Amino acid sequence: MQPPEPAGAPAIKYKRIVLKLSGEVLRSKSSGDPIDRLTLERVCTQVKEIHELGIQIGVVIGGGNIFRGLAGEKRGVERTTGDYMGMLATVINSLALMDSLEKMGVVTRVQSAIPMNQIAEPFILRRAIRHLEKGRVVIFAAGTGNPYFSTDTTAALRASEMHADIIMKATKVDGIYDKDPKKYPDAVKYEEITFIDALRQRLNVMDSTAFSLCLDNNVPILVFDLNDEHAISRAVHGEKVGTLVHG
Repeated sequence: MQPPEPAGAPAIKYKRIVLKLSGEVLRSKSSGDPIDRLTLERVCTQVKEIHELGIQIGVVIGGGNIFRGLAGEKRGVERTTGDYMGMLATVINSLALMDSLEKMGVVTRVQSAIPMNQIAEPFILRRAIRHLEKGRVVIFAAGTGNPYFSTDTTAALRASEMHADIIMKATKVDGIYDKDPKKYPDAVKYEEITFIDALRQRLNVMDSTAFSLCLDNNVPILVFDLNDEHAISRAVHGEKVGTLVHG
């Protein structure tokens, strides 16, 4: 059992979340190394912060810092093979997250959609839910285990399966804009937007398969800037952070 919130503390809005991270966030901007230690620790510190609040946390991380399946054909790798290589890259990132979290005292499990018993548990939904209920962070590795599906789709699928309250998608910008804010200074940020309006405006929230899953299963998506310190903690307490996409 988690301790009660202190008197006067803001109520927790989301009790079970899926945190979607891009593999690119782990890449070192200075050296170009695929996994930057300080960045890894900063990400895990934010996860630990909300874990200590009693939030049940599932994590899905991409593999773009190591190998991106969609870019495989440019390197002479057939699409299906490239996608499997990308899935293995997500396993590497998942193990790095697990190692860093456990050094911080956060009990963590990695579940892989592709069996690799020496390094990860197989993905079993009921076991994953049990881990969450016992206060363990669960990292979902190897995507869905199938080519042609992104880690965005993995996050949408796992969130739907586990009846998560929300998907929190960490990005390099502080929300969703009507156009690219890096190119257009007059870009307007949305505080919140419905799934239907996002579709009408063709806003790039997630890929179409992932977005359809969230729409059909009514799983809201919060898009926020991972570099905003304590952003995840403020979001789970219901503060205005990033852009909320909802039904």
